[in-house]
Amino acid sequence: MKTLKKIITRILVSGIIGLFMVPGSILGQGIRGYPQDKDQQLFVNDNMAIANTEYGKVQGFKLRGIYNFRGIPYGADTGGENRFMPPKEPEPWDDTYPAVWWGNSAPQIMEGRYSNAWSSFVDHWNYDAVSEDCLKLNIWTPAINDNKKRPVLVWLHGGGYRNGNGIEQDGYNGQNLSRKGDIVFVSINHRLGPIGFSDLSAVGGEKYAHSGNVGALDMVAALKWVKNNIDNFGGDPDNVTIMGQSGGGAKVCVLMNMPEAQGLFHKAVPLSGSTLNAMDQKESRKIGKYILEEAGLEPGEVDSLQKMPWKDYILLANKASQKYAEEEGSEGFRGGFGPVADGVNISKEEFFTDAEGMSSDVPMLICSTFHEWNMSRTNPELENISKEKAIEMLRERAGFTGGLGDKADEVYEAYAESFPEAKPIEIMTLISSNRKSVVETANAKSNQEAPVYVAWFGWEPPMFNGRMRAFHCLDICFWFNNTDRMITHTGGGLRPRILSDKMSNALLRFMRTGDPNVDGLPHWPQYTPEKGETMILNDHCKVENDPDEKGREMLSE
Repeated sequence: MKTLKKIITRILVSGIIGLFMVPGSILGQGIRGYPQDKDQQLFVNDNMAIANTEYGKVQGFKLRGIYNFRGIPYGADTGGENRFMPPKEPEPWDDTYPAVWWGNSAPQIMEGRYSNAWSSFVDHWNYDAVSEDCLKLNIWTPAINDNKKRPVLVWLHGGGYRNGNGIEQDGYNGQNLSRKGDIVFVSINHRLGPIGFSDLSAVGGEKYAHSGNVGALDMVAALKWVKNNIDNFGGDPDNVTIMGQSGGGAKVCVLMNMPEAQGLFHKAVPLSGSTLNAMDQKESRKIGKYILEEAGLEPGEVDSLQKMPWKDYILLANKASQKYAEEEGSEGFRGGFGPVADGVNISKEEFFTDAEGMSSDVPMLICSTFHEWNMSRTNPELENISKEKAIEMLRERAGFTGGLGDKADEVYEAYAESFPEAKPIEIMTLISSNRKSVVETANAKSNQEAPVYVAWFGWEPPMFNGRMRAFHCLDICFWFNNTDRMITHTGGGLRPRILSDKMSNALLRFMRTGDPNVDGLPHWPQYTPEKGETMILNDHCKVENDPDEKGREMLSE
């Protein structure tokens, strides 16, 4: 009986501790944690960690010296009559709002999310309830109500425009960066996929004029909330950096070209994802018509789509988008659901073309990884493929795009010349993960006044027999000083921590000054199209001028 009691007690204690540690947190980088720390680490009391917002008071808690506020509403429930509509402000509340748990993830298809055991092990995605009441944000800050103006980082999650949430990976946790840099870290949830980006303006009239961009307008609403409230959380509303990875990097570029977002942020950091345009509205409106046809509705019956269960609507819209792709011969922008270039909410022009246009005064730091599209981690047999086999595969498929066809041979040889020590699988992965969009974005942005800095992340984890390489998402935890927290990406320990210290220092200085130059890194020059200056981030960091120029340019021919 005593043994049983001990086991139950241990389970209860572990559960309580797990509640306040993002799953996967381990020793290191300020996360020393239970049971090594002798002093109390978590503080939750009736009259502490309370901050004001324009809608009412919120209460969080203090964990390891950092105030945590989770799931604060920045917008109203987007379900029912609010579906497809621009975000509305939340209703004010009288009682103190318990901001102690994450807000709901935006509607998305969850089936199969954890079906691959190895992917679940490596990425261990964090998901809780999914609902249309999803306009929530999270804050980490060293202090509240102290009138100190700290730089603010607003994190935009990845997942294309279909999946994800503000805390889906342990590496997204803002605690360590907040503590290290004395900054305020904010992450947000917003509408995704067909719920956030169904353009029904051609079938629903003026009422649905903005329906194709409500997910992007959610992000603007979150930035407005930050502008109006973040000073109560120790932040400076006049020094806000927007940062995102993958689809989140594209979101950064979109926000930079939204008139309503201008002045709400002051620096921009897209990682492993960027874009120079939004979806052509001719295409998005056609998909809207396909949606109505798939639902068996007439133009005057669009309101019926607001009454469907959200999952039913997503499945219907995805089916309609697929039918459009089959019949029209186009896959659409991001599968048919993403921000729309309507000329009102988002520019119709290619982004950054106007030297004095939107976000011309916003510095940019843009980064990608060497091996974004790494196909060998779960396929050991690819490690020893021949040059000939790699070229054959590249003819058929090259990463996120189609195959290279007859160009595969010369592109392969060009990359092999630039990276003479790389074996065939590595050449193949470099080509499939090419920096074409990064360089195009940097070139376009360099047309404007504010500086651009470019990085290329090449650090490789010593796991899976070395097959992980510098994969998509790996660099996030380095920027946020979370390499020990995201241990299944890095292996943990001193080696990744050394690079993380340099990268997080550079990010923090960029947030403060718009310049990432710090001790510990070589001088980081501004990017120019003429030289292509690029900081290579690895155990040994160095600056190279356009290191993959020859092969990359062949991709564009």
